[in-house]
Amino acid sequence: MTDAIHEFSSNFKARTAGFFWLITFITGAFAMFIGGRFVVNGNAAATAANILANESAFRLGAAGNLIATVCYLAATLLVYELFQPVNRTVSLLAAFFSLIGCGMGALVVLLNFAPLLFLSGASYLHVFPTEQLQTLALTSFRLGGRANEVGLVFFGLHIFLVGSLIVASGYVPRAIGLLLAFGGVCYFTNSFASFLAAPFATALFPFILLPAFFAELALSLWLLLKGANVPRPAERLTASPPTPLRPVRTVR
Repeated sequence: MTDAIHEFSSNFKARTAGFFWLITFITGAFAMFIGGRFVVNGNAAATAANILANESAFRLGAAGNLIATVCYLAATLLVYELFQPVNRTVSLLAAFFSLIGCGMGALVVLLNFAPLLFLSGASYLHVFPTEQLQTLALTSFRLGGRANEVGLVFFGLHIFLVGSLIVASGYVPRAIGLLLAFGGVCYFTNSFASFLAAPFATALFPFILLPAFFAELALSLWLLLKGANVPRPAERLTASPPTPLRPVRTVR
């Protein structure tokens, strides 16, 4: 009975984590697609006109980012609970990096809503010329993009560590863990390339993010549909204590 409860609990956590991670994936991709439609490089007036002409879609994109952030927080907690028996320190560190990334995600949402404030036509804004308000709106949107790149550094560290835990545990196919770890490297490579060599980052994008794209999609679908092959407590007791990130023996 205890083993059955443990198996149900572990699979429930895994499937729920997969659900929230998949929702994060869908809403985040949607927000990225919608947001990219409004900006006209180097043209604040055209960008402002796009935002005002499609205000509902703009708000929907920002809301998508917020939903993605909340869902990723839930997935982070569940993934921590799932993998902390493998290595509590690494699992906790991964969750810590994710929390910082989610904080940056919340900042991105705030900066993405700011252009609507600058372009609202409120009476207290009349002291600023229209061109200045349009420039502030575009600058706010650009700052949101930079904040997102900072957040991707921490999300990259998160999925790299989760990938390492998957490889060590065997809860999920190790190929997904390896791809996830590689995707994490791609995340922070993309961000640091943007910080240090913007033209190089432009040439890499979006191809540099494809490994993380496929890894996160594969992990979320596997967890949602298959759950996780977590050893029962009795099996852990009969197995030799694992060293940090050493694979835990499982009995199928």
